[in-house]
Amino acid sequence: MEANDSLSQRVVLITGAAHRIGARIAHTLHRAGANLVLHYRSSKVSADVIAQQLNGQRANSVVLVQGDLHDTRRAPQIVGEAAAVWGRLDVLINNASTFHATPMGSVTEEQWEDLLGTNLRAPFFLSQAAAPFLRSTQGCIVNIADIHADRPLKNYPVYSIAKAG
Repeated sequence: MEANDSLSQRVVLITGAAHRIGARIAHTLHRAGANLVLHYRSSKVSADVIAQQLNGQRANSVVLVQGDLHDTRRAPQIVGEAAAVWGRLDVLINNASTFHATPMGSVTEEQWEDLLGTNLRAPFFLSQAAAPFLRSTQGCIVNIADIHADRPLKNYPVYSIAKAG
């Protein structure tokens, strides 16, 4: 994919961007010309590696923002930090996810809060915080879903519930 007018100089905030799908999204959108704000919770080393790689390809095109998405009070700060870098925000990609088994009969409140917090509550509050910025740029929100929202995975009922939300 080559840089094109539709993404050139657009600013994209990607949550959970240090690994797997988030990292691939970052590489793809960067190649398309977007400036990126890569969110990570605790994977600073991995996030730094991606930022260095991409900034090596196009200087000053990637920055990092750290935050625990369970703390919804941080959502406006994370979004605000992202928008402040280039003075705009065009896309929010809610990619961060928590995934672990929660067999029926053994689910704890902590597991419930962890899975719903990352997979359902955080995307909502980030989207709410981003809405004014996205409205001004006619931007958009992309929520990364999972097949298990429609087809629950055995021993993962809480994860499936959160993704269905």
